[in-house]
Amino acid sequence: MIAWWGPVLNETYAASDAGIGTLISSEESLAKPGSVGRASPFTEILVIDDDGNQVTAGETGTIYLRNRLGGDMRYHNDELKTAEAHVAPGVVTVGDVGYLDDDGYLFLSDRKIDMIISGGVNIYPVEIEAHLMGHPSVLDAAVFGIPDDEFGEQVKAAVLVADDIQPSNGLAAELAEYCRTSLAGYKVPRSFDFTDTFPRTETGKLLKRVLRQPYWEGRQRQI
Repeated sequence: MIAWWGPVLNETYAASDAGIGTLISSEESLAKPGSVGRASPFTEILVIDDDGNQVTAGETGTIYLRNRLGGDMRYHNDELKTAEAHVAPGVVTVGDVGYLDDDGYLFLSDRKIDMIISGGVNIYPVEIEAHLMGHPSVLDAAVFGIPDDEFGEQVKAAVLVADDIQPSNGLAAELAEYCRTSLAGYKVPRSFDFTDTFPRTETGKLLKRVLRQPYWEGRQRQI
């Protein structure tokens, strides 16, 4: 888009739940590829681990926003959801995971609900999806966790292939090998589903829970 329109675009990381978190200009986007910017003048960005501790630059954790003007949010008639979104009064998350670099630029890793935990290792599907979509046979990909009796979860990929490509076991093996060229072994999908379409909301948001649900039915633990 910048190459097409020129350096006139500005991006924000924001949510209706928590307001505007970061701002980034075209020049900054080119200098910091993949970043969603630095904190807006009215917001403080905190990255916090599962023990509630703020992490240092480069470390991944849950992203929290604090309104510098003292504002806060509550979910209507849902005190539990409100409590789960807060780590302290006025410090709220919308469920994203990421990290800050040494210059205070925020990078998103994934949605926390979509994170796969396999053998105690956190795996972020977005990285795997982006790599898969670099393969010429793949139009779209969704990566999620399915049950694994030994490791808790294993990596599954659902793939939409190009019109002239025939899904097959051979293609699945080819995609797995393609992932091994650039991804750590534990990130390589253990299995592939080929699909004609992905479940999405009216606004186009992928519904990963619909893809995950059949694999977790009948199990005490639900992801």
